[in-house]
Amino acid sequence: MPVLYRTYRPTSWKEVVGQDHIVDALKEAIAAKRISHAYLFSGSRGTGKTTTARILAHELKTADEDIYEIDAASNRGIDNIRELREHVSVLPFSSPYKVYIIDEVHMLSKDAWNALLKTLEEPPKHVIFILATTELDKVPETIISRCQTFAFRKPGREVIREQVAMVAKKEGFTLDAGAADLIALLGDGSFRDALGMLEKVISASSDKKIGREEVEAITGAPRATLVNSFIQNLLAKNADAALMALVEAEKAGVSMNTFVTLVLEKARYILLVQHSKSSEAEIKNRVSPDDAAFIAEQAALNKMSPAILVALLEAAEGVARARIETLPLELAVVKICG
Repeated sequence: MPVLYRTYRPTSWKEVVGQDHIVDALKEAIAAKRISHAYLFSGSRGTGKTTTARILAHELKTADEDIYEIDAASNRGIDNIRELREHVSVLPFSSPYKVYIIDEVHMLSKDAWNALLKTLEEPPKHVIFILATTELDKVPETIISRCQTFAFRKPGREVIREQVAMVAKKEGFTLDAGAADLIALLGDGSFRDALGMLEKVISASSDKKIGREEVEAITGAPRATLVNSFIQNLLAKNADAALMALVEAEKAGVSMNTFVTLVLEKARYILLVQHSKSSEAEIKNRVSPDDAAFIAEQAALNKMSPAILVALLEAAEGVARARIETLPLELAVVKICG
């Protein structure tokens, strides 16, 4: 099976999703022939930095033989940059520019930074640098000031969900709403990670129709029934049963960060249904039929107070810091159930 994120990697501006502010700015710059000698792309993993760099290089009429990709994580020393400095003086083979894409540029050593700075200060006219980083705070200010900087946004779950569903369809598979949504959640704002998760699910699927339960089983995500049990008992003020749901999740090796995110989202949906009937249709499009029925049932039976969501939000913030992952959620249960 092909690697999905490579197969469906965008190759043109119109295929880049969720970064319109960057695409529009680059397209306008090219049209006006305002080309910078150095660009700096920053943002979390899997948001399309190196993909956009490749598209930019091709839009500048650069042939593949004149595009050089360098991984700074494994070429981080001053000798590597010195070699690069010698290389940039050579004219392109068949293009107006030679484009150097340096990924994970924050990994360069201090001496390498100093050597690169000299090249950025007085680059040959035929050379363009595109630096990419997931950690902008580690890039020296002297480098940043010599580049045009673009911050890549973390795509929303809805955007990733649509992409996942589209790729699955092209591969001949159908995802129900709950399955696509869970894969998007597990992708954690990264197109690459979400497509990697989809690839794993497709590889292990026994048929062409994939539901949320199948995604849960393959990825090890918390079962919807476990999340539902926790919420139901929380609203019923049954602390013992809610705490047992946490014990089961811990035994199953479930990430508490993922668990609390799913709990928060479902609790939010219950609150919205109770206060906004017009929200129901949109929520049904995002979740599986079983989850939609659960949300409607709990909205009718139990009051989801803002105080409950506040306590869960505090627990979610605590999970990331806690030495015992379940403790913030356990404290929230005791607080809510009184």
